[in-house]
Amino acid sequence: MEKGKLVEVRLHGERRLVVTERPEGKTKWVVLDERGQSYTVNPQQISYEVTGQSYLQKEISKFRQEVEPYLDPDSLEVAWEILVEDGTNSTNVAEMAMLLFSEKSPAQCYAAYYLLSEDKLYFKQKGDRYEPRSRTLVEELKHQWEVASQRKRESEEFWARVQQGLAGESVEWQSSDRTRLDALERFGALGEEATGRALAQETLSALERAGTPQAAFDLLVQLGLWSTHENLFLRRSQIPVHFSTKVLEVAQQRIEFLPADPDLNRLDLTHLKVYTVDDESTREIDDGLSWEKLEDGRGRLWVHIADPSRWLTPGDELDMEARRRSTTLYLPTGPIPMFPTELATGPMSLIQGKICNALSFGVVLDEVGAVQEYSIHASIIKPTYRLTYEDVDEMLELGVPAEPELAALHLKAQLRQSWRRSQGAIGIHLPEGLIKVEDDEIYIQVLEDSSSRQMVAEMMILAGEVAARYGQTHQIALPFRGQPQPELPSEEELLQLPAGWVRSAAVRRCMPRSEMSITPARHASLGLDTYTQATSPIRRYTDLLTHFQIKAHLRGDRLPFSADELREVIMSVTAVSQEASLVERQTHRYWALEYLRRHSDRVWQALLLRWLREDDRLGLILLEDLGLELPMGFRRSVFLGDRLEVRVSHVDPRLDAIKFQEVVDRPAQTAAT
Repeated sequence: MEKGKLVEVRLHGERRLVVTERPEGKTKWVVLDERGQSYTVNPQQISYEVTGQSYLQKEISKFRQEVEPYLDPDSLEVAWEILVEDGTNSTNVAEMAMLLFSEKSPAQCYAAYYLLSEDKLYFKQKGDRYEPRSRTLVEELKHQWEVASQRKRESEEFWARVQQGLAGESVEWQSSDRTRLDALERFGALGEEATGRALAQETLSALERAGTPQAAFDLLVQLGLWSTHENLFLRRSQIPVHFSTKVLEVAQQRIEFLPADPDLNRLDLTHLKVYTVDDESTREIDDGLSWEKLEDGRGRLWVHIADPSRWLTPGDELDMEARRRSTTLYLPTGPIPMFPTELATGPMSLIQGKICNALSFGVVLDEVGAVQEYSIHASIIKPTYRLTYEDVDEMLELGVPAEPELAALHLKAQLRQSWRRSQGAIGIHLPEGLIKVEDDEIYIQVLEDSSSRQMVAEMMILAGEVAARYGQTHQIALPFRGQPQPELPSEEELLQLPAGWVRSAAVRRCMPRSEMSITPARHASLGLDTYTQATSPIRRYTDLLTHFQIKAHLRGDRLPFSADELREVIMSVTAVSQEASLVERQTHRYWALEYLRRHSDRVWQALLLRWLREDDRLGLILLEDLGLELPMGFRRSVFLGDRLEVRVSHVDPRLDAIKFQEVVDRPAQTAAT
């Protein structure tokens, strides 16, 4: 190295042209940059030496200006194309200068070096030579850089949208945002058990927020992606909320292009008067009732069940989606259907005044209410009335002369109930609060054990018995339901309890869970030797399985499910259904507590139903005005069946926590009504 050499050095990661001034020690040199600033550098910091002449510090700027016109990165791609085409294995700076500029002056050689040293795509440096990369490798590197560039751009745009959302502006989220948003949602719902929580915490940290599930929840609410009352129970489950585009497309195709009906000989029952009876808000109408007077003076009950299998076959897209969901979820905020709504509330339902496909159960009862004869038919019907339970109660009470069929149905339902009781059926009657949430308003309706509800329930149970009998008689594998005989309190023990709801609660506590099997079994609480559910095929997949099997047998076709296949399907469906039931209970409980939180100043009439831990004076109370059962601790001696007035002292729906305090000596006019 001599004085006056123009070299490129790397200072703190930055490339800089300098002129050597004097040696410093054995190996180091003092150099000057174009501003006259001196530095001491060692040989390892020198990255390039300009050959051909000596330079003064003041000439550095002029040299840079000479180099500038040649620094076109696109020219390097042209050179790479030529070298790859020629099969050249490697090149050096001087050769590259000749290739690029047809000359190799000091400025042109430095320009060639500069381009090669900046390049990370076309050439790979080995010593003082540069090897052109293969076309395949260059394409791969280009793709990687494009992906990285796109990710950077998407990240910048994501943060811009986040700031929009936090400012209260409307945001149109992009598919590229889903990775971060999904991570936040999982973390907000599942906490430390969430996958991808590191990405969620990184997002929260970038916004200078705590890396906690609650912080993720609050952020999602602020961004308008979640509501304050987001259903975390549903989000923690595996239950799908939305239908895929593919399933929706298939559903629309089935509506527009009706599949061929495998049941060519449907029984025409359009002459019968058909009553459909449901809650006013129900949109999936899956059952109807008829009464037919026979020529021999007897009467035949008809239970018509919607026939969704008319629009699908076992194993197709709609069937597999329904199987995956297993059931319709009924949440206070609205249902999550098993089938796409357009189908479930449209052609699958029994719609008033329209010709509908059905599976109809015709039953003649004997004088005590037992099944005397029955038949099952794929049918067509024309529902006459779309009634609510309240409508039917009023019609029964008034004894409307124009509707003798309805009165006959009611009488037969009473007869059936009496017969089932004689067979050991166990009736449990407790009020139930139905919760609905609309526009953030919470409504609670106490469902009455009315004549209409009992009538419909008896007819559904009757259809279930007939379907099970048919399966048992013809040795068809069905999802039979059974219930072991419970060990009930003795008559003496029950008589020691207050009559009514307290006794019903004591009996309910002893009831074992029902079981599902492909072989018939007695159902203790219903008082039936064999039973299956067949009356809600739009809403319960096991009911749809019953339809598939029975309808195939009626046609004389091969059953769609063998015993082993049906057993396997039942196992998977049952697991999902149990999870759905848990989500329903948890969601119902959340909104019940939220309702009480919003009415914390109210005083409620309560009944002590049973003890949860008598030694700790922790009991289960029934809020009679709401049909809600909740725990309460007592500070004084109370007895089962005692009625008291209570007020909420603390409630946190998110933590599922509630405490009541008893109201004593309250002025009568402030009581809850």
